Amino acid sequence: MAKKFYLDSCIWLDYFGDRKDGLRPLGEFAFQFLKKCENNNFSVLVSDTVVLELETILPKEQVKEIFSSFKRIIQKVNASAEEVSEARKEWNKRSKNIPFKDILHAIISKNNNAVIISRDRHFLEDLSLIVEVQKPENLL
Repeated sequence: MAKKFYLDSCIWLDYFGDRKDGLRPLGEFAFQFLKKCENNNFSVLVSDTVVLELETILPKEQVKEIFSSFKRIIQKVNASAEEVSEARKEWNKRSKNIPFKDILHAIISKNNNAVIISRDRHFLEDLSLIVEVQKPENLL
């Protein structure tokens, strides 16, 4: 079975903005991870939820540009009503300490047999019980 990855919005922003955190080249890590996916024909899932999150930060044209270099490996997925319901139940169970959209990302990723790529604390600490979570640099 081909590997599938679901990149959190922060990873796309790292890549597009060539971001750094003072010491580490986060944008370069994201780029190298995406190149590895491309070289190995791994699928990169992009959900409607990720697109909406990015569009709250960037103009639509820039969001399209983010994905343009990796069109060949990107697979679009949409959150189903069942996934939204499952995420809502999980969110309520967790006393709403985690953003709803992060839980929805985890559910979409789990249901598509994908590994979430993120550096967000919520994913790494709290949602790893739902789905496998990795940082891009850990898979290079």
